Amino acid sequence: MSDFEELLAVLDLRRTGDDTFVGSHPSKNPVRTFGGQMMAQALVAGSRTLKHEQPPSALSAHFIAGGDPEKDLDFHVVRLRDERRFANRRVDVMQDGALLSSVMISFMSAGRGLVHGVTAPEVPDPQGLPKIGELLEGYEEIVPLFAGALRPIEWRYTNDPAWVMRDKGGRLEHNRVWMKSEGQMPADPVLHNAALVYSSDTTILDSIITRHGLSWGWDRIFAVTMDHTVWFHRQVQFDEWVLYSTTSPVLNDSRGLGTGHFFDAAGQMIATVVQEGIVKHFPGASQ
Repeated sequence: MSDFEELLAVLDLRRTGDDTFVGSHPSKNPVRTFGGQMMAQALVAGSRTLKHEQPPSALSAHFIAGGDPEKDLDFHVVRLRDERRFANRRVDVMQDGALLSSVMISFMSAGRGLVHGVTAPEVPDPQGLPKIGELLEGYEEIVPLFAGALRPIEWRYTNDPAWVMRDKGGRLEHNRVWMKSEGQMPADPVLHNAALVYSSDTTILDSIITRHGLSWGWDRIFAVTMDHTVWFHRQVQFDEWVLYSTTSPVLNDSRGLGTGHFFDAAGQMIATVVQEGIVKHFPGASQ
């Protein structure tokens, strides 16, 4: 299978009961289960138990333990609320009886009303920007985990990625990346939302370290996600280009926030993301 087909496969959960599901891993994984994958699968699990057709309004995940990519994940859905316009689910992600993450999801169909949103930043169109593979050429030994990672999503950076920025001796207060799936997504809106959630866990912590002129690979950095929240504002078409614009408002006591917005090609805000991570830098330990 292609990397994109593998993503669709891990989002195709196996139902084992009314409120229980099993999810697999792809063939290429980090040392621990990728948090974006875990959250995307949890969104699919929660969505498959709805009584009414409602879009997600928010997802918030707290990570408790890392998952073993060699083993399947169990998803236990708790139905907290079911109404015509509102629903709430808690999805507990388990492995070998241990709780890895607890994900709260709200679904809402609130109807039309007043509209406003943050303006999308001005960036180059994605078609003229290099693909991620081109940006990794010559840096395979610096960032081997990135070079060997699953790539179901096409990335087009509008700025230098962290490893190139570091090589040039620069600093960046933001990261802006065009994204879309590497293939045509099924018509199911749940899967488009899940692909966005999957992608929301990429690049967002970069803005924490690039503000300090640091990069994965070049510098000895320890980073782990503690919690992650996505607010959905509009239905996304993830096989069309969306811009993920991220920054970091604060880093203190080794805890940093990454914040971001997804925009469609017309500049409309699709989603807002906030992630908290533990980020530690060990000066003098650079490669």
